[in-house]
Amino acid sequence: MSNIVLVGAQWGDEGKGKVIDYLTDKVDVVVRSQGGNNAGHTVVVGEKKYILRLIPSGILRRGKLCVIGNGVVIDPIALWEEISELAAHGVKINSRNLLISECAHLVFPFHKTIDEQREAAKGAQKIGTTKRGIGPAYGDKIARVGIRLGELLQPELFAEKLRGRVKEVNLILRDFGQKPIKFKALLDQYLEVGEKIRPLITNTVLTVHKAMAAGKEILFEGAQGTFLDLDHGTYPYVTSSNTTAGGACTGSGIPPNRIDRVVGAMKAYTTRVGEGPFPTQDAQVADLMHSMGREYGAVTGRARRCGWFDSVATRYAQMLNGIDELAVTNLDGLDSLPRLRVCVAYKLDGKKIEVPPTCVRQLAKCVPVYVEVSGWEKSTSETRSFAELPPNAREYLRMICDLTGAKLKLVGVGQSRAQTILV
Repeated sequence: MSNIVLVGAQWGDEGKGKVIDYLTDKVDVVVRSQGGNNAGHTVVVGEKKYILRLIPSGILRRGKLCVIGNGVVIDPIALWEEISELAAHGVKINSRNLLISECAHLVFPFHKTIDEQREAAKGAQKIGTTKRGIGPAYGDKIARVGIRLGELLQPELFAEKLRGRVKEVNLILRDFGQKPIKFKALLDQYLEVGEKIRPLITNTVLTVHKAMAAGKEILFEGAQGTFLDLDHGTYPYVTSSNTTAGGACTGSGIPPNRIDRVVGAMKAYTTRVGEGPFPTQDAQVADLMHSMGREYGAVTGRARRCGWFDSVATRYAQMLNGIDELAVTNLDGLDSLPRLRVCVAYKLDGKKIEVPPTCVRQLAKCVPVYVEVSGWEKSTSETRSFAELPPNAREYLRMICDLTGAKLKLVGVGQSRAQTILV
């Protein structure tokens, strides 16, 4: 038996969906432990492209059980839309392949409105959220006024709790100059979708522990990335949950001593969506990726900021997560470059540092220290083994591993399932 946690080792968007899809072939259960429909995983199977937002990527593999854990916040309307989209593509959802924690908290339309208004009020200091209401929903959870998915199945209790929230929220919306929430319409809408997903809702902590007791292989998939972690990321330019490996435990109910290994997904370069410091951001890399039609958000469509590989950040991510193995994606994105740059340290106020400062104002002042390496100027998209990669590409990957302190597990050389090299 092996329990694996997959985390993003950068700022999210590391191609985790593809890695999860590949690793799921070797496991029995896939568990999503945090985040909401503000995160998207893109998986290409044959000629079909799937964009998954709440449902674990393992849903595309037959015979696998997918679990949405207690640490996730769920917009049930968006969830039902996603279930319907998958059904239209021939992927049928039922309690044999998808279970959802009764303790997961609900996202409501008023969370989205509050999200939008807070961002607008910040002006130039905005965080760059997806405006999906994820932060306000987690805020309600922490303030102990949130409503859980299981309560949606108890109409009287749900109505009582929702009435109290709507009353309070309407005061907030009034101050923002927004229209009040209509309680009855919202109640009816959520009760209706609650009945549709009722067969999927259960105590998933028991589900996961029964799977472990039966000797099943389990993969815990992460959303976003290390530096969007609420505690360890570039606060306040972060998401609202713990995206590091520890979040897999709290968000699913698995004890830490049952985790066997951690796989860190990272691009062969670096990207970031939204606001906040990004030391290795570079226009040359961004122009190259965008000209190839790459690096646009799966959920928002926003162009991602792009830059050179940052070993300072990923080495810190390795330490925070206990990353044992690396899954390096998008290597083929660098195929055309004659020279590559790799950040090996930062300079802050003239002093060389090898750990990212936790203060974003200091991080924003950091100047990357680069070394240059030769590119390979040859397509890698048809490569199917490490030995077939161009020598300079192999050397680049070895350098990444040496700088990061983890072994190489997998290399992605394209979006499709077949364009994957297992090392």
